[in-house]
Amino acid sequence: MSELSDEAIARLQAVANWPEFESERYTVAREIGRGGMGTVYAASDAWLGREVAIKVSNTVGSAALEQRLAAEARVLARLEHPGIVPIHDAGRLADGRLFYVMKRVDGVTLSEYLRQKTSLGERLRIFERICEAVAFAHARRILHRDLKPDNVMVGSFGEVMVMDWGVAKALSIEGGHDGAGDARLAHSSIDPARSSTDPGTVVGTHGFMAPEQASGEMHDLDERTDVYGLGTILLALLSNQEIRIEPGGALPAILGESSSIPRPLRSICARALAGRPAERYASATALGEEVSRYRAGQAVEAHSETVFERARGGTTASS
Repeated sequence: MSELSDEAIARLQAVANWPEFESERYTVAREIGRGGMGTVYAASDAWLGREVAIKVSNTVGSAALEQRLAAEARVLARLEHPGIVPIHDAGRLADGRLFYVMKRVDGVTLSEYLRQKTSLGERLRIFERICEAVAFAHARRILHRDLKPDNVMVGSFGEVMVMDWGVAKALSIEGGHDGAGDARLAHSSIDPARSSTDPGTVVGTHGFMAPEQASGEMHDLDERTDVYGLGTILLALLSNQEIRIEPGGALPAILGESSSIPRPLRSICARALAGRPAERYASATALGEEVSRYRAGQAVEAHSETVFERARGGTTASS
């Protein structure tokens, strides 16, 4: 008997893992994405007559993965904002795997969007909307911890959504634990911050995470950790390419004096990517407002204008 090819084995595994629902409400059409924690499928909701996306746990019986997927679903349920994908339903498949149902966003990831020819002004407007969504999450005491171009979707009708909240962390309030928030996130004794924030544990994506996150200093993370992630997204939008930064390493040459990127924007990006949290913007809101000031032709806090720049009235983004 001849051995199966890798392609044939992959097809068999895909069929074996294909989600089967006990009711006829959801019909799965195809797989649209796969990660370490779960697989996302395009599906239709017969009850409501709409297209949806369904994320299904990749394994059965893994307590850690179930905690992560359930926590992500509860984070999304808590964050009702136009820039964060809404969740519609959640449950368990007949084979025991957890799933949740969310809005299906037709569009491209920000990584793919970078390949399109768009104006600087349009890219900065997208960035401001990303900052607004992250600021909303911070107001609900939630850190994303994995902000990068691949985790932002740009929809066909201009939607901008921050995706993949699988390693989100609940923050404390005034030095104490956010008891009410954790009660909502930790339903059925699931705590999203517990299994992923032990000292020395590193979560996130190499090249896009802040130095304190890369070193495993999970108890020292705050909103400025996500500001660093936003800085990597701004860098991608300014340079039209993803640029990974080594933790504690020098800033990319594209932010140097020979760059074609306007100096105020380079200064904004450099402050967001500062190695020490204290040197970054204090919040996603503050970072977004800096970019808004630049687009409005106003001076920005991160950059001291030269006499020549003041005489020209500043540098604004092209529309």
